Amino acid sequence: MHLVVVLALPGVIPFELGIPARIFTVARDARDEPLYSVLTCTVDGRPVRTDADFEVSVAHDARVLATADTVVIPAATPQGPIYEQGILPPPLAAALALIRPGTRIVSVCNAAYVLAAAGLLDGRPATTHWRSAQHFQDLFPRVQVNADVLFVDDGDVLTSAGVAAGLDLCLHLVRQDHGSEIANQVARRCVVPPWRDGGQAQYIERPVPAPSTATTSHTRAWALERLDQQLTLAQLAAHARTSVRTFSRRFREEVGMTPVQWLTRERVELARRLLETSDLPMHHVARRAGFGTAANLRQHLHAAVGVAPGTYRHTYRGNAPARQGQLVGSHGPAGAAG
Repeated sequence: MHLVVVLALPGVIPFELGIPARIFTVARDARDEPLYSVLTCTVDGRPVRTDADFEVSVAHDARVLATADTVVIPAATPQGPIYEQGILPPPLAAALALIRPGTRIVSVCNAAYVLAAAGLLDGRPATTHWRSAQHFQDLFPRVQVNADVLFVDDGDVLTSAGVAAGLDLCLHLVRQDHGSEIANQVARRCVVPPWRDGGQAQYIERPVPAPSTATTSHTRAWALERLDQQLTLAQLAAHARTSVRTFSRRFREEVGMTPVQWLTRERVELARRLLETSDLPMHHVARRAGFGTAANLRQHLHAAVGVAPGTYRHTYRGNAPARQGQLVGSHGPAGAAG
């Protein structure tokens, strides 16, 4: 059984601390047998204060890290030399040194500071919470920071953006280890989406449009049921009972992209689901997704994920490919791009 060890540091944030156990312990095989075992430790085995009004007691100290197949470090309240000088306290450095070579190491949110201070992210792509991205880059200039994605998979080292992006990353690991069917089962059990479109750029603070009783949500729902049809901007605006100009402006305010960009994205996502879950010929996938021809499908899928439809289908059924909001680095699955 795959052993996941979660390292709780002083000031750990309870939500992020609970993500690995919640996701991995739900994953089960066809016989309903657990696929992962999750243990939680602290550096010295003693309780640690959370950033809430309680402590967390654990049954293990850092020695259990030497037995892990995957190590997850959740976010903690920024404090001390890690966040101020990029230096690990000696006890934490000694604890991380116990991790065996080849062990998969994962950070959630600002725990990327810990990995960077340990030198594990030098010359590698990584992400962290968007609010910390610039400070993180200034403190660790050798890290290739990408603040727009929900997580980065660089093979044996993975980093996630803020808070709930840890859910996305843990689901990605289940999908990578055991395929989309089991990952989707876990997502349903936990009542979370199996993946989220876009990256964390959509959550960066920006001016909010003035409230309006009129939205484009009904038209978007209508369009999602007709992705196989050649929808025009005029048709979308007519369904919303507004002018093309007003519809385009309102759509961008609500969705953050143009209607055409949104339609293309949704068609790509539909094509990906069909490639992942069916054996339909490519020209059938193209028609059902609204691309018309296999050549158009190839063009749009390659622009979105960097691979051709046939390669995507083959790769996904072995190792899950990159999704929007995810960056796979040079050490990740071959041929994938975020």
